[in-house]
Amino acid sequence: MKFFFSVLAILVAVSYADEVAEEDNVAILTDKNFDGFVSENTYVLVEFYAPWCGHCKALAEPYGKAATALKEKGSEIRLGKVDATEETELAQKFEVRGYPTLKFFKHGVPKDYGGGRDEEGIISWVEKNTGPPAQTLENSDDYEKFKDGKEVHVVGFFKNVESENAVAFLTAADMDDSVDYAITSSDDLIKELSSKDDGIVVFKEFDNKREDYDGEFSAEAISKFVGAASMPLVIEFSDKSAPKIFGGEIKVHNLLFVKAEDEKFNVIHGEFQKAASSYKGKCLFVYINAEKEENKRIIEYFGLKDEDLPTMRVITLDGEMKKFKPPTDEITESSVKTFMDGFFDGSLKPHLMSEEVPEDWDATEVRVIVGKNFKEVVLDKSKNVLVEFYAPWCGHCKQLAPIYDELGEKYKDNEDIVIAKMDATKNEIEEVKVTSFPTLKYFRKETNEIVDYNGGRTLEDLAAFIDSDGKTGAGPSDEDLEEDLEEEEEEDEEEGGEVKDEL
Repeated sequence: MKFFFSVLAILVAVSYADEVAEEDNVAILTDKNFDGFVSENTYVLVEFYAPWCGHCKALAEPYGKAATALKEKGSEIRLGKVDATEETELAQKFEVRGYPTLKFFKHGVPKDYGGGRDEEGIISWVEKNTGPPAQTLENSDDYEKFKDGKEVHVVGFFKNVESENAVAFLTAADMDDSVDYAITSSDDLIKELSSKDDGIVVFKEFDNKREDYDGEFSAEAISKFVGAASMPLVIEFSDKSAPKIFGGEIKVHNLLFVKAEDEKFNVIHGEFQKAASSYKGKCLFVYINAEKEENKRIIEYFGLKDEDLPTMRVITLDGEMKKFKPPTDEITESSVKTFMDGFFDGSLKPHLMSEEVPEDWDATEVRVIVGKNFKEVVLDKSKNVLVEFYAPWCGHCKQLAPIYDELGEKYKDNEDIVIAKMDATKNEIEEVKVTSFPTLKYFRKETNEIVDYNGGRTLEDLAAFIDSDGKTGAGPSDEDLEEDLEEEEEEDEEEGGEVKDEL
């Protein structure tokens, strides 16, 4: 009987395996085979994607190469993918909010993927999350193999690998998905690598090549040190570096927008880097090559033009993103430090973009609002004001435009009502933070109370909202917001990708 069940189990496993199709050694997962595949494989990385998503298309090749490389080396790690637009229940179950979303399953338990989007980054991350937190090194040969091809690696030197300090090091290694750790008790390696007992060294291929730890032996302190030490003083923004930049603990970033072909690039970069050393661990210094096509949307997001470059912006990512503009266009070590010191001592105020007020801002029935005339027009307590916050490239905004013009025409003779619009990609205000397009908000006269509009987008719906003083169609429903988000993500991908996803 026992033999019968063993044979049955094998047959079931073979039958199950036949049900899972593959593409480039990536398993194609559906609602029917997902649970079986994840339970049969100890380690599974799953990409939830949308066929129309540009970022997903860019990931397809390195993802397939990583799956193939892992298979060829006999790894038990499997890669799979789910079309989240078809397998909607799976996407909802794992709280997929954007594309691509990657989840790593270890013994069936999911965690968010935190690695890069290139073949090397994918393999490094999944292997780091399946093996011991730190590789044991016995001799120089082990070390040479361990460090080969790594831009950054960390080694802990402990004669007693079971000591309290060693345990703190291993705990830090287990917490960190981004860097490879090793541990050794070899006297020869301690001597060869110029370390000491209970020493920790971050080795790297940039800047000063190594940093030795001299802090307290707690996992949190070690992890924080490694996070700061493993980043270059100045890091270039790219798809590969983005997870490290935005996934780290440091939430204050100084962004340098500059063209790499600028004849003064080396001088500018050098001055920026000199200043960076004074803020290591407090602020990441990032440069964005303004010549790269994939960076154009980021530059546009910050309202910058060619004539504004080179320039800097400090951003904060702890909660709501705030932007800060330097007091001068000069980029020298001194000016960068003045900028940073002003940010940290609180003397700088967040920078809000604004176009100049057009001469004909009130020439049409839909008033044109910019940052500089917002308070004067929209917060006029003698008027009820409906404002559409739009983006010029937004398809939904383009569809709404003729209807919105009709709405302006309808209320042109009503002295209590103002219909207005603002290009939210070029103008920012303290009162409203726009996260999707179009966003419509109603400002009640006398109180300036803000009412969100989430009704239909017909002339009749909008008029009913205004006539009811912001009651009919007010307030966003979760269902409508989720549907709008999906549509907007698709539209954003077609337009070249949503900048806010990268930031």
